[in-house]
Amino acid sequence: MNDCLPTESPLWQKVEGIIKNVTSAYGYSEIRMPIVEMTHLFSRAIGEVTDVVEKEMYTFEDRNGDSLTLRPEGTAGCVRAGIQNGLLYNQEQRLWYMGPMFRHERPQKGRYRQFYQCGVEIFGLSGPDIDADLILMTARIWRELGIDQHVRLELNSIGSSEARAEYRTALVAFLEQHESVLDEDCKRRMYTNPLRVLDTKNPDVQAILVNAPALSDYLDEDSKTHFAGLCELLDATGIEYTVNSRLVRGLDYYNKTVFEWVTDSLGSQGTVCGGGRYDGLVEQLGGKATPAVGFAMGLERLVLMVKELETTVVRNPVDIYVVTAGEGTMLAGVKLAEHIRSSVPGVRVMNHFSGGNFKKQFKRADKVGAAIALVLGENEVSEQTVVFKDLAGGTQETINQSDISDRLTHFFKS
Repeated sequence: MNDCLPTESPLWQKVEGIIKNVTSAYGYSEIRMPIVEMTHLFSRAIGEVTDVVEKEMYTFEDRNGDSLTLRPEGTAGCVRAGIQNGLLYNQEQRLWYMGPMFRHERPQKGRYRQFYQCGVEIFGLSGPDIDADLILMTARIWRELGIDQHVRLELNSIGSSEARAEYRTALVAFLEQHESVLDEDCKRRMYTNPLRVLDTKNPDVQAILVNAPALSDYLDEDSKTHFAGLCELLDATGIEYTVNSRLVRGLDYYNKTVFEWVTDSLGSQGTVCGGGRYDGLVEQLGGKATPAVGFAMGLERLVLMVKELETTVVRNPVDIYVVTAGEGTMLAGVKLAEHIRSSVPGVRVMNHFSGGNFKKQFKRADKVGAAIALVLGENEVSEQTVVFKDLAGGTQETINQSDISDRLTHFFKS
């Protein structure tokens, strides 16, 4: 778990702001869920034999003896909230959320045990058109962040639960014939969650999987039609993608469409966003049968990409630094700053306090990244003027304080 320091938070705010603006532009509404839920919610939703439930969840007993878990992902809690608050039955909902998740994983670049995700969940729509809309929205987020040339889309269909059950039998039979090649992790998954063997990173196992049965050969007709419709929509809207027959996602609740946006810019941790359909989950958790689709993106990895690729200009936390020196100037500076905050909305003004000469104050203005210094000495206070200094351009002028709002508005617009 790590701290986000003041030097890093502006970039986080920029990334989060872009995501919020794009999701809002597509008509999604924010939902906020607790970070702790009853443990059985995740074991029922995610699957008892997944890595998340078996090894990674932070679970504890509270004073009432109830088993509670810090949320390892957001979908299960969002579904629980939707059922509990009557949001899902015979309704359409398009929701997004953002916040911390918790998994006891091995920390590495872009991955922490407390990590931040943005998730989007859609309920009540069953067609491939909403799947495509979801993918179009993620593509727009990448463009806004400036990383669209560094990510690529991978798609697959994993069909219905019945189709996967039939495929599972064939896959297990194949893996049993090659058990000597499997590593311990794949052997453990072979009977509990064999589809997860398909996305192993072990090159020896990958080599034998070339000849494994193909999930696409076992798909039901409805899933085939749905996937063809999705691909047609993506082709029509210019979204490039690769069909990856080994893409299965790690959680049990997925069906039909699954997708990932991956990158080569972050080393081995290449997935920046993943999701798909989970049409059976609402009913599985006690609600009425409801079609659903969604995705989650890890914010640490997005921030890391934006930082390393330098694709986004991050605004400095301060626009204007008020420099004062002399009798009565500090109070005049406070009043001037308050006037600017009221008359020029959105501008960020910092007053210098605790004294110091002009040199020290200008050094501080440079350190906080201010674009402008407004200087008040005793003469300026008595004459109701202020020195307006452009710190980047090096020019300065003396103007009446009554004109400061118009001058600043013009400066920041230009």
